[in-house]
Amino acid sequence: MPQASTSLLHRLSPLATASEQLRILDAIDGCPEFADVLREHDLHALTADRIEILQVNVGKLCNMTCHHCHVDAGPDRREIMTREMIDACLNVIRENQIGTLDLTGGAPEMNPHFRYFVTEARKLGTHVIDGCNLTILLAPGYEDLAQFLADHEVEIVASLPCYLEENTDKQRGNGAYRQSVEALQRLNALGYGTSKTLTLVYNPVGASLPPDQSSLEEQYREHLKREYDVDFTRLFTITNMPISRFLEDLIQQGRVESYMKKLLEAFNPSAAQGVMCRQLISVGWDGRLYDCDFNQMLSLPVVENQPRSIQDFNLTKLAQRPIHTGRHCFGCTAAAGSGCLGAIE
Repeated sequence: MPQASTSLLHRLSPLATASEQLRILDAIDGCPEFADVLREHDLHALTADRIEILQVNVGKLCNMTCHHCHVDAGPDRREIMTREMIDACLNVIRENQIGTLDLTGGAPEMNPHFRYFVTEARKLGTHVIDGCNLTILLAPGYEDLAQFLADHEVEIVASLPCYLEENTDKQRGNGAYRQSVEALQRLNALGYGTSKTLTLVYNPVGASLPPDQSSLEEQYREHLKREYDVDFTRLFTITNMPISRFLEDLIQQGRVESYMKKLLEAFNPSAAQGVMCRQLISVGWDGRLYDCDFNQMLSLPVVENQPRSIQDFNLTKLAQRPIHTGRHCFGCTAAAGSGCLGAIE
């Protein structure tokens, strides 16, 4: 598996607690509150309007230590969702007829109950998405994982930060690109990219916004097909959020203020109205509830007077809840917008 150097691992050790990260963002001179910017554009405060997706982080254990990871996942993390908590999630899906289960990590496949979760969710008729880093499909002990995903008709949303080898390895470690391509070829052989949905995910290498999603998809498609005979269904572009390891990089480069200014200047009212948190609920590895995966990593739970754990799930209340926002939310509302389903516009 691709590994970062010792110096990189040291530099990517957790910079700050979630509360310290929030204080860093709050201390940026001249940066308004997200709620204030919504009001300036005659937009109401964000509220949920339904719950179509149960997004579950099943643990922070990962076979990689990626440069941009907002989860701060890695081989040394021990946070893992238990079988009991997974059953609680399945009960919520069953009782509320949740249409989509989106499994994230870390490498979600490294949770020892991952296959149980997928199998039981599919029995309920739920569409399952696996947020896959690709290299896990080649790891010892996971050689049959691609076949399992295909057999259960799991949609794969796979991180490939760039279609160029140098840029991908810069974010994910030496050798990550070649292993990712090999994994994609294995998935293609199982029908992914043709009869089964295979989505690739791009995020910028540095402190810039993603380019136009459709144009970039054409570049990915042409390069991967020509060089490696790889097919995929679609491409999502994701903006780097100013939290965790990426925030650490911004601080080390002295670019926190300039990056936040870039996000603020690119604020898009239409993207703000289409953010994913309005249609999903995020579940932490310990069962706590959040408005999105980013809020989860900043330890910002759903607002008070709402159910705050999966065991207390109440669809009626949560589907109409006010959404907990902060300055990091400018990352999802810049330019064409960014979310779990790529660009919003």
